[in-house]
Amino acid sequence: MKKIGFIDYYLDEWHANKYPAWIEQATNGEMKVTCAYGKKDAENGVDNASWCKNKGIELLDSIEAVVKESDYLIVLSPDHPELHEELAMLALQSGKPTYVDKTFTPDRKTAKLLFETAHQHGTPLFSASALRFAAEYEAANRQGIDRICSIGPGNYDTYSIHQIEPIVSLLGSETERVMFVGSNVSSELLIEFSGGRQAAIHHYTNSTFSLTLNYQSNDSVLLKPESDFFAAFIKNMVQFFQTGKPTIDPKETIAIITIIEYGLKAMQTPFQWVKLPQN
Repeated sequence: MKKIGFIDYYLDEWHANKYPAWIEQATNGEMKVTCAYGKKDAENGVDNASWCKNKGIELLDSIEAVVKESDYLIVLSPDHPELHEELAMLALQSGKPTYVDKTFTPDRKTAKLLFETAHQHGTPLFSASALRFAAEYEAANRQGIDRICSIGPGNYDTYSIHQIEPIVSLLGSETERVMFVGSNVSSELLIEFSGGRQAAIHHYTNSTFSLTLNYQSNDSVLLKPESDFFAAFIKNMVQFFQTGKPTIDPKETIAIITIIEYGLKAMQTPFQWVKLPQN
């Protein structure tokens, strides 16, 4: 059995609650979360010691201990990406395959730093939104896309990753500029890619995720992620641990983080293009 260690801000959160059983089920028990570290207890939930006791997972008192005791590492803290540099750095120096939960980092500079650190130490690394692996998105024709219209729930800070990542997986990492075209109520961002291709993301309260693709042929298709994309995501994570080979180009992850970061800047100057860095 291969041992997986969790590194988190606090352990009683949705991803940490779900991943252990999903991983064990996906691998028929060949991989298991055996230890965990939480920087603090959840303010409105179960404390770390109780969480570990309930899950049958050993609570360790440091990130160093988790790194030492594990074959593979998962850095969580999905709602606090500003902590990922602090929580992930030792793992990225370990040489052990490491998954960093969405959103990878709060900015482009930190994203590049984490990938550079992992590369220097020979540590396989990847990060992704589970929505990327929806069967409906993966089966889409990527040739000749002219425009994408994306809709999804939640706020921009936390949930834009779930719209932007599938878009980048379809259009690639050659991003050029962004423009905020929303309001105080409805967050909307226009993203321009190379060749004049564009995508627009819309955050509408209580909406479901969907993508509409319009092709240069003037054909269009509506994609709704109704498949079990979390199962597909866990399968991809397990494959990554087994092979040590990420299935996502780091250029795409950096492009995604760049869009998110500069989208926030674009909100300060609505209806004006904001250029994205290219190196």
